[in-house]
Amino acid sequence: MHYRQARHHQYNNQMIIQVAGYDAEKAKSLIGKRVVWTAPGKEKKHLRGTIKALHGNSGHLRVQFDVGMPGQSIGTKIKIE
Repeated sequence: MHYRQARHHQYNNQMIIQVAGYDAEKAKSLIGKRVVWTAPGKEKKHLRGTIKALHGNSGHLRVQFDVGMPGQSIGTKIKIE
């Protein structure tokens, strides 16, 4: 969905994601799993991260990636392993 951010900061290596059909109770079972985002283009670069915690009460999740995420990753799909 978007980066994790505060009033004056934006954390480029942390993203807030939404899993379709998951509420807060079901989303708790995903904490600790790995995720992979595949970059578009010829190289198909794979950026990996880990689901760390819930974000709010509606089932959104906070994912921490190993490196900063590019802006083109906002609104795209990721794979949960």
